[in-house]
Amino acid sequence: MIRWISIAVLSIAVAGTAVWGYKEHQEKNAILIQAENTYQRSFHELSYNIDLLHDKIGTTLAMNSNERLSPQLVEIWRLTSEALSNVGQLPLTLLPFNETEEFLSKIGDFTYKTAVRDLEDDPLSDEETEALQSLYEQATDIKNELRNVQHLALENNLRWMDVQLALATQDEQADNTIIDGFKTVEKKVEGFAESNANSALTGTSSKEHKYQNLNGEKVNQEEALKIGKELFNIDNHNDLRITETGDGADIPMYSISYRDGKKNAYLDLSQQGGNPLNLLVDRNLGEKQISLHDGLLKAEEYLKEQDFTDMILFDSNEYNNTGVYSFLYNENGVRVYSDAIEVKVGLDNGDILGITASNYFMNHKDRNIPEPGISIDEAKSYVNPNVDIQEEFLSVIDNDLGEEVLTYEFLGLYENDTYRIFINAMDGTEEKVEKLNGKEINYAGI
Repeated sequence: MIRWISIAVLSIAVAGTAVWGYKEHQEKNAILIQAENTYQRSFHELSYNIDLLHDKIGTTLAMNSNERLSPQLVEIWRLTSEALSNVGQLPLTLLPFNETEEFLSKIGDFTYKTAVRDLEDDPLSDEETEALQSLYEQATDIKNELRNVQHLALENNLRWMDVQLALATQDEQADNTIIDGFKTVEKKVEGFAESNANSALTGTSSKEHKYQNLNGEKVNQEEALKIGKELFNIDNHNDLRITETGDGADIPMYSISYRDGKKNAYLDLSQQGGNPLNLLVDRNLGEKQISLHDGLLKAEEYLKEQDFTDMILFDSNEYNNTGVYSFLYNENGVRVYSDAIEVKVGLDNGDILGITASNYFMNHKDRNIPEPGISIDEAKSYVNPNVDIQEEFLSVIDNDLGEEVLTYEFLGLYENDTYRIFINAMDGTEEKVEKLNGKEINYAGI
């Protein structure tokens, strides 16, 4: 009798394990499909936006009315912003694409600065018209190359997840049709840089995002593997794969990956100083054992271990037993948005599951933050009087031109919605207004 009961229990256990395994497999497949769909959407939207960008520049050149010119230039600026957003959502981290991104930024900055001035009193100069003509010709080349990549991708049913894998593993045997296509685009844009050197675009590009805060001794591969082992929380580093970035990357960097069937992990590590720029650990999460607040303590402990000083919590959220914590640099009571770090913590055991510190190492530097030119009460007078202001801060943000500006930051309610409003602390200009999703979390009560 006991034997039959044991057999029945074991059968139920085996069936339960099979169901659990199947469910996990289905969930992972769903995540992969969602990622592939995101990549496909971003790529096709990029191609579409470059098409529109090309057409809009051509339309601008054909116009003879300064009154209609400003809205057209604003539309070009909007399309470049969308194109840059599309590029940012593609798995091109390990593929140098900075020339193309800078080219799009230059178009956006040029058209924005031109659109906001009074073109009736200060019309386009001959030099600016020549710059637009040059942009039109260059956009033609980029459009044609992207359309060629799009045609090949659709004809051969190529997947972006394969592109991501090929880039991460530097697999030369993989089908790199998409990668080769983007390299061709990058090469063409690189040739544009010289032709633009003396054009009206000079000096209008947004601040280049160079890594400004990488200090310390250069680490070798053995030292990098040791850092990866500690961050991946594994016993030895024999199963780790490590590659170095190639020519054209923003900085010399190690890319370290690990996979054992239970855990997939990926790390971008700067060679200078051995700083973790991006970390992602994917594993099955157990039941929640620690609170969101306890996870915050783990995140803050990690920041101290990595010598990140004067970081303050900006936002905190919980997703699927993972705590996600965003930190800003605090310089003498001024919140600096450019120097942001995000840390993800598993709320089952407190492991660090993710780090995003690229922005911090790109932007952190010694700043000479000025004294405000207007008082906080004067700044409030520029806020819609129907907004019920709940909190106020001094903050440094990037404006629409990518320039750092000192602002008064107000968190306020309007008709049950929460808004973040940034007023220029020097002249009262309304720099940005952001609608927040849901209510701000009261961290003290967590």
